[in-house]
Amino acid sequence: MKFVSAQEAVSNISSNERVFIHGGAATPQRLVNALTERAHELKNVELTHLHTEGTAPYAHPDFANSFCVNAFFVGKSIREHIQTPNVQYIPMFLSEIPLVIRRGKFPVNAAIIQASPPDAHGFCSLGVSVDIAKAACDVAKKIIALVNPNMPRTLGDGLIHYSKITAAVYAEDAIHEVHSTQLSETEIAIGKHVAALVEDGATLQMGIGAIPDAVLKFLNHHKNLGIHTEMFSDGVLPLVESGVINGSAKRKHPGKIVSSFAMGTRKLYDFIHDNPMVAMLDVAYVNDTSVIRKNDKVTAINSAIEIDLTGQVCADSIGSRIFSGVGGQMDFIRGASLSEGGKPIIALPSVTAKGVSKIVPVLKQGAGVVTTRANVHYVVTEYGVADLYGKNLAQRAKALIEIAHPAHREELERAYAMLQ
Repeated sequence: MKFVSAQEAVSNISSNERVFIHGGAATPQRLVNALTERAHELKNVELTHLHTEGTAPYAHPDFANSFCVNAFFVGKSIREHIQTPNVQYIPMFLSEIPLVIRRGKFPVNAAIIQASPPDAHGFCSLGVSVDIAKAACDVAKKIIALVNPNMPRTLGDGLIHYSKITAAVYAEDAIHEVHSTQLSETEIAIGKHVAALVEDGATLQMGIGAIPDAVLKFLNHHKNLGIHTEMFSDGVLPLVESGVINGSAKRKHPGKIVSSFAMGTRKLYDFIHDNPMVAMLDVAYVNDTSVIRKNDKVTAINSAIEIDLTGQVCADSIGSRIFSGVGGQMDFIRGASLSEGGKPIIALPSVTAKGVSKIVPVLKQGAGVVTTRANVHYVVTEYGVADLYGKNLAQRAKALIEIAHPAHREELERAYAMLQ
């Protein structure tokens, strides 16, 4: 495999092209920087991606004539620039993004990726982030790869033969790591409530962060849990090591951890490296509700920015300001709902860090509804569990007020009365 410099590799990008950037922990920062350095000679290059780690200098207004961004998910690297003229958000279910790419509705000219070195058969791996990257690589006319021996070689859909790579750069860069933080009393309380809903033999979907970590902390005495999730992190490792997570009860991919991307520490990346227990698959498949529902007792744990008293969940914006993205929440909320014995769960603290209630009479003006009230079953805060499934609007409001922060319950009751 012939290697070139990062500058030479990105010289393959031309003006007026749409370029996919590998996301998550796989973000190829070295190539991102090299491409941004070419801003003076490029015009109207559209960059598209899920959330990316590291920095995104191309999103700065100074480069508006050279680059525009269409992001399917908004991470901290572009959040301060989102909804400026050259940085925009595309709301779409995560499961459908590979479809829109493959069907030609969103053509990709080039893909900038980070991959493992080729194996004995010439196949590189997309490693920690297969998600929509595989679809982008399948249709891109040019693939520019940062080949990194620190990228774990994962098994599943994320294999690309080196002959498909237009230009390759070799670098031994550290893969981005995310470390867990100390759990708060609120997070621990939420974790206990959610863990109590998880049954033996359940298949879990959960993401990264304090609440998923708190839930996993209280599953030590469960039996035969499985994982089918769009992403996972270090929190599952102790349960795998103890045998609590073994996938033996799964109907679909028994014995395997099924995911589309992973973010965590080096310990996680070493665990997934060449591990036949882990299947890193295309997110169009992982998040397909018809696939999710085939496992019994799918327990999907997702978060929210705010939820109104009818059960409408806003998870991608603060009012009209985009904060994150639709992601796979609805894919798994619906898939869990259709699963035999499944439990869709929205878990959130009752208040923000500033003490503002996250359970509100009505959503903020401009807020997006990611999960509709018709799809919501369980809502969990540190004050308990509200089961909204099959409840009328008045019953829902009562159940949600009961798990709101005590300081806001009277105000919520008054507000609800005025809405009638």
